[in-house]
Amino acid sequence: MTSPATPLDTLDWTAIAAQLDSEGYALVPRAVAPDHARALAREAGASGALHRVALDSVDLGRGDLFYFGASLPQPLPQWRAAFYRQLAHVANRWNETLNIAYRYPAELDEFLEHNRQAGQTQAQSHLNRLRADDYLGLHQRSHGEHVFPLQVVALLSEPGQDFTGGELVLTEQRPRMQSRPMVVPLARGDAAIIATGQRPFKGSSGYYRVNLRHAISRVREGERIGMELSFHDAPEASRNQHKFAQDA
Repeated sequence: MTSPATPLDTLDWTAIAAQLDSEGYALVPRAVAPDHARALAREAGASGALHRVALDSVDLGRGDLFYFGASLPQPLPQWRAAFYRQLAHVANRWNETLNIAYRYPAELDEFLEHNRQAGQTQAQSHLNRLRADDYLGLHQRSHGEHVFPLQVVALLSEPGQDFTGGELVLTEQRPRMQSRPMVVPLARGDAAIIATGQRPFKGSSGYYRVNLRHAISRVREGERIGMELSFHDAPEASRNQHKFAQDA
């Protein structure tokens, strides 16, 4: 596989951080090279090494998830570590804003060691495959003592060519207010950095936490394949991660 199309150290991380602060997500166009996207998409259902979970079996929609497990295909381990290195600054600033004492280490390996010490050993990064009439319900991956507040979602299929429908949808719930829906437009190879579960929001009386969930709307035609990279692992006891994620 080739490297991602957009070198992460060339991105405008100041602008990305500002969009994460204001919206709870930031778009990274052409983050994955076309041939890399196609190669990853072929992994969905093609490798016995990937653990398949049917979404209807966990009451989270229709379609399939394919978990990578502890070993991500190259070059995703380096890509994930590079994303974490940049996003740890945002995560620590959010914790400081919300008066949360924990500070995320500078490197992903050290943070994952904190996960292991807390009994979080179930890898969560995966591919998702949705066909006609499939969808992924609203959820968040925020179970465990050490939850990283950001994750990366990428699209590996071409909208309008490989599939129609299947938009990435975010909802944000603020206290005593209606949920705010957001549709994030993605082309093949685009990635979105999104809030995992909660983020700080500045109101008239200061900062408070708002709750976010994400979903993929119904695919009308074709086949949509996407990818989610999580920076924290789920607790060992939660073999069925989605039961916790859906109820969070």
